[in-house]
Amino acid sequence: MAKQPVDYEALLSSIEASFPMVQILDKDGKVVNEDIMPDLSDEELVELMERMVWSRVLHDRSMALARQGRLGFYAPTMGQEASQLASHFAFKKQDWLYPGYRDIPQLIQHGLPVSQAFLWSRGHVEGNNYPEDLHAIPPQIIIGAQFIQAMGNAVGQKLAGKEDEVTFTYTGDGGSSQGDTYEGINFAGRYKAPVVFFIQNNGYAISTPREKQSAAATLAQKAAAAGIPGVQVDGMDPLAVYAVTKQAREWAAAGNGPVLIETITSRFGPHSTSGDDPTRYREQESFDYWEQRDPLIRFRNYLKEKGLWSDEKEEELIEKTKEEVKEAAKEADQVPKMKISDFLKSMYNEPGQNIVEQIEKYEAKESK
Repeated sequence: MAKQPVDYEALLSSIEASFPMVQILDKDGKVVNEDIMPDLSDEELVELMERMVWSRVLHDRSMALARQGRLGFYAPTMGQEASQLASHFAFKKQDWLYPGYRDIPQLIQHGLPVSQAFLWSRGHVEGNNYPEDLHAIPPQIIIGAQFIQAMGNAVGQKLAGKEDEVTFTYTGDGGSSQGDTYEGINFAGRYKAPVVFFIQNNGYAISTPREKQSAAATLAQKAAAAGIPGVQVDGMDPLAVYAVTKQAREWAAAGNGPVLIETITSRFGPHSTSGDDPTRYREQESFDYWEQRDPLIRFRNYLKEKGLWSDEKEEELIEKTKEEVKEAAKEADQVPKMKISDFLKSMYNEPGQNIVEQIEKYEAKESK
C-alpha cells in the first residue's frame, strides 16, 4: 500500500500542541509556574485585587439596578474579573480601548465615569459623550465588529507614527465565529498594526456551547491563519492574564504586529438581563466547576499567603464601592431624560424636511 502524502491526525495533534494554556496560579491560589511570574510590586498586586473586587461589586449593584428598572441592557461580568481587569492592568492610559458590550469594567477603569456607563446602558446619548482624554469608543453591540474598528485604529496609529501606543479590543467565543473577527486579525496581521485582540472564551455564546461553534481545539489557533501569534491563557488567573498581556503589548508596541489572546474564563450568570436563563442550557456541574476557580478566591488566597490582603480590607473596599455606585446612579438619574425630538435631532446631521416636520410636531407635544 502506497504511503499517504499527509498524516492528517498527526497534523491536527501538532496544531493543538502548539497552544498550551498559560497558567501561574492554580485554582487554590498556589504558584505553579514561578518562572513566568510578572514583575509586580506588592502595591501593584493589591491594586489589581482592588480593581477586581470593585468590578465584582459593580456587577452586583448593576444587576440590582437592572432589576429596579434603572438600567437598560446589561451584560453580567461576574467570573470574568481576571480576564477583564488583569488584562486592562497591562495597558497604558494612551492606549486605545475598543470594548464589546460586556467590557464596561475596563472602560470605566480606562477613564469613563460610572454615571456615563449607566447612561449608555439606558440608551441615553450623554452616555456616549466621552471626555477628550479618554482613548476609547462606546461599547460595540454588533458581535465582532469591534475587531474591525480596532484594526482600523491601530493601522492609523502606525501611519501616524505613534510611539508606545497600541489598541486593544475584546470579544467573546461567540464573536470568534463572526467574519468581522477574522477580517480584523487578518488585515491587522498583513499591515503589522499595533493591536492586541482578546477572545474571552466563557464557554457559551448566549446558549450555544463552545464545542458547537468550532471544531478547533482552541480559539487561539485561529491566529495562525492570519499569520500572527496566538496564545491561550487561564482567564481565571490574574497573574497569568497580566503576564501574557504585558508581553503582547510590548510586542505590538515594538512594531511586530498584533497578538491574539484567548482567555479561558466563565460568566457565572446569564448572558444578559434580557431574558436569558443559563440553567436551561448549563448543568449544575458546570457552575460548580467554575465557581471553584473563581478569580477573586484564587487571587485572595495568594495575597493572603503573602500578607497583603485581609477580609477587613475587602469589606471596607466593598462598602466604599457600593457608595460610589450609588452616587453614580443618582447622578445618572439627574440627567434629563431624552425626548423623541432629541432622538431625531441626534440621529441626523442635516435632517430632511419630513424629519424637520416630525421634530416640530414632537417639540410641540413635549412643551405642553
